[in-house]
Amino acid sequence: MSQRLGWVLAVLIAGCGGRRTADAPEDVDRPSGGRTIDFDSMSAGQPPTGFTAGLTGGGGPVIWVVREDPAGGKVLAQESPDDTDFRFPLCVYDGFEARDVSASCRYLAQSGEIDQVGGVIVRYQDPRNYYIARANALEDNVRLYRVVDGERRQFAGERLVVAPKVWHELRLDARGSTFSVWLDGKLLFTAEDSTFQEPGKVGLWTKSDSVTWFDDLRFAELGP
Repeated sequence: MSQRLGWVLAVLIAGCGGRRTADAPEDVDRPSGGRTIDFDSMSAGQPPTGFTAGLTGGGGPVIWVVREDPAGGKVLAQESPDDTDFRFPLCVYDGFEARDVSASCRYLAQSGEIDQVGGVIVRYQDPRNYYIARANALEDNVRLYRVVDGERRQFAGERLVVAPKVWHELRLDARGSTFSVWLDGKLLFTAEDSTFQEPGKVGLWTKSDSVTWFDDLRFAELGP
């Protein structure tokens, strides 16, 4: 058995075949305060309250719906399996805007032949302009992009094993021109970019045919 396959199997066993894993360790410098949306109070089978669905790129309609999690509680699922390559379903929270912000989510990639991803958005201006950090289980990498006039442009990233069908926590901090990306409580990298300096919304993101569950969207404004 290869080292990578053995590692993935061990993670899957620990994750109880896709059940919700224990919370990732708290980051030492996670900002206090802010808000967490866990979807548990929302109606299953309905779109999430307080969010606006959107799409960058092409393909058919996005499908964002609240579902019961067999492991307990509720999750937000993007269920469209449209395999258009340049297609990025979005779900943006309406009630918060900030420039300097920490945003994180827990996500589980259920399926996807083209992609198995989850992402978190900050400084969202509209469906064609925002920052996005995403983790991809098929490519085994975490990348940071700016989306400008609908075009994705990577400006940082790291290769590492991203196990499929288990819960991960992805976090993106933006402070001025500095961005920090975390996966499962570990700081992966920082990068600089000054394209969008104005306040924006936070949200969730997938790509192509990735059917992905999300939970515990956290966001907090960062002080000076």
